[in-house]
Amino acid sequence: MAVHTGSCQCGNVKVSVPGDARIVTMCFCKDCQRRTGSAGSVHTYYPAAVVTIDGAVKLYSRRGNSGCFVNCHFSPDCGSTMFWTAEASPGQAGVPVGLFADPTFPPPTNATFVPHKHPWFAIPEGVTQNEGHSARFLTGVAAALTRRQTE
Repeated sequence: MAVHTGSCQCGNVKVSVPGDARIVTMCFCKDCQRRTGSAGSVHTYYPAAVVTIDGAVKLYSRRGNSGCFVNCHFSPDCGSTMFWTAEASPGQAGVPVGLFADPTFPPPTNATFVPHKHPWFAIPEGVTQNEGHSARFLTGVAAALTRRQTE
């Protein structure tokens, strides 16, 4: 089984994930633009239990536009996002594809928050485009908000 390895820009924190990416997506929401300091994010999702981090990370937790919390884990030295978890996707971790610095990493198949993308950013042909969160994520949002109300 292939293992993808990467690191933050200073190299003090490393990440590894086993196997091929199940989902690779592009996000153009304003939070991802601010988190990356770029026009958006290209990231992959893995079960959180298989994402291995070597090195200390800091946590920044914020409420997303869905009302659910997103927990961003980043290098305390250079600020690179290493992974995040979302209350609406329990057990999953988002990992920025750029950490792998691997041009052969699978391309995205999905784009979210397309109305927020910069007009000069071209989405590759065949990539499914969504105005906001995917239907799958919205189902998770509803479940997370319901869980929160019953706690």
